[in-house]
Amino acid sequence: MSKRAIRNQEFDLFIPQVADLAWKDQRELMERPFFSLGKRKRLKPIEYVSPDGDVHVRVSANPQFGIATIWDADILIWATSHLNKLRDRGDNDIPRTIHTTSYDLLKAIHRDTGGTAYRELQAALERLQSTTIETSLRAPKRNKRAQFGWLDEWTLDSDPVTGAPRGLTLTLSNWVYEGLMRDRALLTLHPDYFLLTGGLERAIYRIARKHAGDQADGWTCRVSVLYDKSGSEGPLKQFTYLLKKIIAADSLPDYALTHATTRDGAAAVHFIRRDAAERARIKAELEAMAAADSRRALEDARAATLDARMEGRRRPSGDQ
Repeated sequence: MSKRAIRNQEFDLFIPQVADLAWKDQRELMERPFFSLGKRKRLKPIEYVSPDGDVHVRVSANPQFGIATIWDADILIWATSHLNKLRDRGDNDIPRTIHTTSYDLLKAIHRDTGGTAYRELQAALERLQSTTIETSLRAPKRNKRAQFGWLDEWTLDSDPVTGAPRGLTLTLSNWVYEGLMRDRALLTLHPDYFLLTGGLERAIYRIARKHAGDQADGWTCRVSVLYDKSGSEGPLKQFTYLLKKIIAADSLPDYALTHATTRDGAAAVHFIRRDAAERARIKAELEAMAAADSRRALEDARAATLDARMEGRRRPSGDQ
């Protein structure tokens, strides 16, 4: 039996089938800046306070590893999606610890499976465990905060002879686990999200998915608010420049973006689902066609009435 077959036999009980896995993420994580948007090591803390002052987020780094990136978060999305699948099929004992293989995880999140990819996977796991998050989310009182990391622990097994990576075990932190087990806490992600190469693109998509949703008229957000929600490390001017490039490229999954202006003249972005925009276009065309048909029917009726009157006038007075 091949090494690949042996590995599959050992882990098949644990590995979720990617083909039928619906990608899910936690609502709370999608609209606030929990991850670094760059691939270089970020040591500067991420600070966020919601406009109403109720939600505080502070993300700080271990100097050795840096803050977990938005690409590292793909591992959390994978884990969330897997556990959600278990819950949907009615499993009573949903574990915080997941067993899989490095190869299958990398394939699932559209990563290369070469030697470099396995080293990057280990680095991602180190960042996810060492990053410290403080937040008032889910706190009953405004002055109460929780502190946690994304992962409590993880292990990578390797072949004792070849050194090739084999099994992977990761344990979600209790805060992450409780979030995904709450009712209505998750949103579906488009599979093409994993193909987005820019950190800001990923952040903008997550924010849009949370707020714009399936609204028929879409959702408009000030550029300054998007800037705060993204956790971008650069200045607002640079963020605005990059945002304009994203709008011009028009390559986000699910959503079309256009420049907009608020009532008080502030720069904004309008998000609308591509299928919603298409439905709205078709609806408008159908309504226009119905209105045109109605006008034609009315004009035909008027013409028939006038023809009848003219015919009556042409008849001789003695004809009955």
